[in-house]
Amino acid sequence: MEWLKALITLIGRILLVLIFLESGIGKIGNFEGTAQYMAKFGMPYTNFFLVGAIFFELVSSITVILGYFTRFGALLLMIFLIPTTLIFHTHFADPMQKIHFMKNVSMFGGCLILLAAGAGRFSLDYLLRERKKG
Repeated sequence: MEWLKALITLIGRILLVLIFLESGIGKIGNFEGTAQYMAKFGMPYTNFFLVGAIFFELVSSITVILGYFTRFGALLLMIFLIPTTLIFHTHFADPMQKIHFMKNVSMFGGCLILLAAGAGRFSLDYLLRERKKG
């Protein structure tokens, strides 16, 4: 049953970060629109922060999906989620923003679990660690 636990962990990793992967790709496809949206919230240097957001979302998603430097990818997502949540999703009078806030808090929790538990057996982290052992 160890393989089932590993498979579930792999599926969980992928499902956790699909939203970030899609969001990062979407930001590239709508760079100017996303920069304008960020500017509405009073963010300075929107192009700089937007490139940073794209980097964080894509790199962390890929590392988590592959299970390569998984804990680092989870940490990047957590660093990304804190300002994103606090800047864009605290207008609780809007029920959708409250839902987005809670979604981000939940994803932060998922990242905490990944940070603590690692990627599991079906990952490059595991494969490389086993090769080092001998």
